[in-house]
Amino acid sequence: NQCWELYCLEHGIEPDGTMPGDKSLGKADDSFNTFFSETSSGSHVPRAVYVDLEPSVCDEVRNGTYKQLYHPEQIINGKEDAAN
Repeated sequence: NQCWELYCLEHGIEPDGTMPGDKSLGKADDSFNTFFSETSSGSHVPRAVYVDLEPSVCDEVRNGTYKQLYHPEQIINGKEDAAN
């Protein structure tokens, strides 16, 4: 999650995926498009899928500051703790 926070800060993307001051909506040559996909509404979502066997790790992302950045289907977790 902290990695995506850093990417957002570097590219001026807000925690909800919006990018104030973006004058190039829909252009494929934006460097941040390597890490983000632009939705039809103009917001940006990470090009990533989170998978973890520990539900609390994914819950931190779902409930954190950048929770609106991620699409719910991109966060997948197991049903119980994987620790022995």
